[in-house]
Amino acid sequence: MRKWGALVVLSLAQFLMVLDQAVMNVSISQLVDDFDTTVTTIQAVITLYALVMATLMITGGRIGDILGRRRTFAIGLVIYGAGSALTAASWNVASLLVGWSVLEGIGAALVLPALVALIAANYEGRDRVAAFGVIGGVSGVGIAVGPIVGGFFTANLSWRWVFVGEVIIALVIIASVKLIGDAPLQGRRSRLDIVGSVLSASGLGLIVFALLQASSWGWIRPKQSPIEPFGFALTPFVVLAGVLVLAAFVGWLRRRERLGLDPLFRLRLLKIPPLRSGLNCFLSQNLILLGIFFALPLYLQIVLGFDALETGIQMLPISIAMFVTSASGPVLTGRFGARRVVQAGFVLLVVAAVAMLGTIEPELDGAPFSIALAILGVGMGLIASQLGNVVQSSVTDDGRGEAGGLQYTAQQIGSAVGTAFIGAVVISALLGAFVDNVSSNEQVSAELSGAIEVSVAAGGNFVAADEVEAVLVDAGVDDAETNAVVDEYREAQLEALKTGLLVVGFLAVLSLWFTVDLPGREGDDENELTAGVPVPA
Repeated sequence: MRKWGALVVLSLAQFLMVLDQAVMNVSISQLVDDFDTTVTTIQAVITLYALVMATLMITGGRIGDILGRRRTFAIGLVIYGAGSALTAASWNVASLLVGWSVLEGIGAALVLPALVALIAANYEGRDRVAAFGVIGGVSGVGIAVGPIVGGFFTANLSWRWVFVGEVIIALVIIASVKLIGDAPLQGRRSRLDIVGSVLSASGLGLIVFALLQASSWGWIRPKQSPIEPFGFALTPFVVLAGVLVLAAFVGWLRRRERLGLDPLFRLRLLKIPPLRSGLNCFLSQNLILLGIFFALPLYLQIVLGFDALETGIQMLPISIAMFVTSASGPVLTGRFGARRVVQAGFVLLVVAAVAMLGTIEPELDGAPFSIALAILGVGMGLIASQLGNVVQSSVTDDGRGEAGGLQYTAQQIGSAVGTAFIGAVVISALLGAFVDNVSSNEQVSAELSGAIEVSVAAGGNFVAADEVEAVLVDAGVDDAETNAVVDEYREAQLEALKTGLLVVGFLAVLSLWFTVDLPGREGDDENELTAGVPVPA
């Protein structure tokens, strides 16, 4: 029990970090009512949480290298627990923002990079592969179970009780932290690169913020863009600004290394092929997963009318399959090698996307839908069973915090890109298919068809067909024409969701390119992982 006690504690922390955001997403309506505010304001709070995490992950990993991983892990949990307590007791949007978006975001940025470094320090060989597989499976369970937990408490008690529970869990983890063997610091203690931290946070923050806002600002054509440079949406300009700041960050890191000073992270880490490949696969995995987790709730909640709890239950096959498959990491690695296992995972994601295409229908076909989700879970589980070990085993002990920060930064960027990109694809496909369907329907007058085209050109969202019907009835459109338009809109919804899943499958195929530098089977001369690869000069 002592051997796996550390993994139990670390898995509980991983579950806590992942559960949080899923819970908040399904509690938006109650938060709006409780604080007498708007959906846009609550979405801004959620966006800020993602921003804080994404921008501080690299810095959090470096702090772990400076203070010690276990100490940083504990400090992060204290901050996270304090944020959860403030969130549970929050009396207005400002207190919610400070507790959830800021304090919990900072806590997560300290906990997560330290968590993966501690796993690498506490386990070796097959045990390490198994530990990272369990952590990957726990992440999938948290993402899928979050809506169920949030939906249950929101519907029956209050969203506040979820955060009371988080405080209790955080206290249990803090009390058990001695079960985790520390990752010893080697060599002299370095100092935190403050300028590098600011540049890193600013560059990543600009890019992630632009991606998160792209659905409302517009990607190129402005929708609700606060300003419209040269007649375009603000999104590409903010992304460009972020890229330029990151370019300055890279220049700053190179300067620090030339002067013999401690950089925020060593750029030459990215010259390690397995590490670079692992980070790219992490980004792709989260892009695909969050893209699917954007599309499926639209189908289940908006098209079929399920509530948050029912949606979470329908998506359980993903988490169950992912958790079970993730635990098979050591056997699969020893027999096939990480490269083949991850490649098989991405291939199964393609199969799952194709299978889901056949199940997106006006009525839910339960068994085929569940099978498609289970295939998706197996694919994600195969990938999750390998990547954490690949990233941490690619570096020696002195690079584990930096590698952990890079890992979670890649995951956060992948999440932001997945939600924004697949969201944009689905919305664009919906509006385009709706206009095409209406214009080709003889039951819809040319006048109404033209009015719909003008309305859609100004932008739109994925809304329930009942809302479209209500708008038409209020406008005085007769029943026959209203029914024809609503039928075409329902068809456009399904077409849009299928388009999104088709793009997801295409992205999974492209992701195979990132796997070429992953390690092969044990004993292979090429790309073999041992206890870590020295950082190249």
